[in-house]
Order: sequence, then C-alpha cells, then structure tokens
Amino acid sequence: MLVVLATHPVQYYVPIYRAVESQFGIPITAIYGSDCGIASYRDREFGTTFAWNTDLLSGYRAVFLSRSANGGAVDPERMGARGMGNALAAAAPRAVLLTGYSPRFHQMAFYHAWRAGVPILFRGDTTDHACRRSRAKAWMRDLALGSIYRRCATLLYVGRHSRQHLQRLAPPKARLVFSPHCVDASTFECDEAARDRLRAGTRQSLEVTEEESVLLFSGKLVPRKGPELLARAVAGLPASVREHVALVFLGDGELRASLEVMARRLGLHKVCFLGFRNQTELSRYYHTADLLVLPSAHSETWGLVVNEALHHGVPCVVSKAVGCAPDLVEPGVTGEVCETGSTPSLTAALLRALAMVNRGDVRNACRARVADYSVERAARGIAEAYDAVARTGRRTAAVE
Repeated sequence: MLVVLATHPVQYYVPIYRAVESQFGIPITAIYGSDCGIASYRDREFGTTFAWNTDLLSGYRAVFLSRSANGGAVDPERMGARGMGNALAAAAPRAVLLTGYSPRFHQMAFYHAWRAGVPILFRGDTTDHACRRSRAKAWMRDLALGSIYRRCATLLYVGRHSRQHLQRLAPPKARLVFSPHCVDASTFECDEAARDRLRAGTRQSLEVTEEESVLLFSGKLVPRKGPELLARAVAGLPASVREHVALVFLGDGELRASLEVMARRLGLHKVCFLGFRNQTELSRYYHTADLLVLPSAHSETWGLVVNEALHHGVPCVVSKAVGCAPDLVEPGVTGEVCETGSTPSLTAALLRALAMVNRGDVRNACRARVADYSVERAARGIAEAYDAVARTGRRTAAVE
C-alpha cells in the first residue's frame, strides 16, 4: 500500500495515482485534507468558483479528512491536517508519497509520516529558478529542505530544474528517480483528425479567419503569469504582422478588466477573452491556436499548459522563468524562449515562432517532445521508488 498525503484532489495528479495502481499493481490510498475541486470552491487567482468536470475519484481509494459541505477548508493554503495521524495509521502503508513542503498541510504530512517511521517518497515542485530570494531566506530554505531530503527514502524529480535542485541539496547517495510532470492526454482530443474537425468551427465562433495567427494565453490572469507583457509584445510587432494576429485569453483573474482596457489603448487588431474553461472544453481552443504564449515573470515552477499545448501539436513561446522550458521548448523546433520580463525579447520570440505556424512537421515535433512526459512515465517512476523501499525497507535517504 502506498499512501499519498495531499491537500485536495488535483486533476493533473489523480491520473498518475490510477496508473500506479492499474499498471503497476500498487494499491493507492490518497488522504486528502478536503474535497475542494470535486466540490465547488473559489480559486483565489482565477477569481472563479468551479469544480473540475473530470473524474477525480475512480481507480484508487480516497479518504477525506474534511468535506467542504461540512465546513472543511476550501483554500489549499489554509487546509487543516486534523485526523491525519489516525488516517495514516489506519491505512498501514509501506510507503508515503508527499507532493510538496508548503503550505502547512504538507509540513504536517511530513511530520506524521516521519513520526510513523514510514519510508517517504518526495515528488514536489521544488526548484531554484522560480523565485528570487534574499541570501538569508535562501540559506534558511536550503537548511529546511536539506533536512527534509535527508529523511526521504527516494526523491522524485519532475524535470531538469527539479533534478538540479535535488542534486544540490540532497545527500550524495540519495536515490533520485525521474517522474515527470505530465497531463492526462486521454481527456483531450489531440490528434490531427480532431484538429481538422474542431479548428474551423471554433475560429468562426471567435470571428478569426484562417489567414490570422492565433496567439493563445491559457491560465490565470494574474501579474506573475505576464499577460500584460504579452499584450505589449503583440503591440510591438510590425504593423504588417500585427494586423494578422488574434490574441486569445483563456482564463480569468484580477487582471482581466485592465487587460481589456490595455488592449483597446494599444489598438490591438483582435482580442478575445473567453473566461475560465474546464478541462474537457480545452481541445477546441488548443486546436484553434497557432502558438501558446506563457511569458511568466516568476513562480512558474513548471507550466503544465505547455504540456497540454504540445500534445495538441501547438508550439510554445515561454519566458526563461517557466520551469519546463529546458525540458519541452526547443527553439526553432517546439517553440521559442524569451528573456524574463522583456517586452522586446518576447516580441522577437513571437516573430521567430510565427514562422513555425501551420507546419505539420512542427506539430509532429511538438507531440514527440512531450511524449515521454506522460502519465505512464510518471507512474513508472513512482512505482520504481516504491518497489525499492518495499524490497529493502529503507526509511531514509543516506544521511552520512
């Protein structure tokens, strides 16, 4: 039995748990702090109340420490851990999988797993590139994370930045296993047949012609994601190019109203705001797009919308702050990379990437690049880590 301790069901992670159980025969129990995501909750950054419309409960066992309908927390940052110790003891796991060290719920999860003497597998979004910290804060963070890593049986890295971080802070003999960040492509319609079927009708509904290039921003309209930078970069394109570019914002958040004003002030040719869309609605918009643009300023430890776009054959333009850039975005092949926070650099990257639009070889390259960042590969990494500790009973990484 492998127990996952997590704040709430996450649509990107649940398919991995299912695959660990169905493909590798390891029983999974997830102990969640609350059921938000299955029950409707308000996401602070989206500024929207919703529940995910995909199945988040089948294929593994789920235990909830609280329910939002009964007063349980609906904000992962404030999730309580009351009852976690008893639930963990009742599950009697051979190992525990932890998915982060913040918020406090994750810290309590580490404490309960360590106190129970259960081998800990750690698969988190820990990197060094995502945020700038003062020397004092960086030192304190290194000290805390080093202490955590020394007490883990296996550390699972999700990509290159993650591996570099773990190699820097983990004990020399720590076991590192690849379990990549991924999305469940089976919930989408990714192939060329779907593109042929969905693209024209969706473009027509958006009043976009085939002669226009659609730049898609998918995500929360918040400052750290850089949507305003994208609007300014499009305004900086040569007029002969700009008049054939349509900018589509898929998502919601605090910047929506100011972005609408900015788009009018900048005189952008065509801008569409679609608001929040659930998982099963996304394929039509990815197939409508010619480029995905994610110009994040900070705190973008990965950027799973890039995985989603590449599965649909859509090349991506990202900033260097986007964690998946070295893994998934190869300049001139699957997209382009720009300097973080630089409007001229993003404008130049867009010009280079527009040369990749409507090319079958580019779409094939995009799908090939993301193929190994799959649910099956992520599950295989977790299964490998579990099997190692189940065989050896190893409880912590090598400390000496």
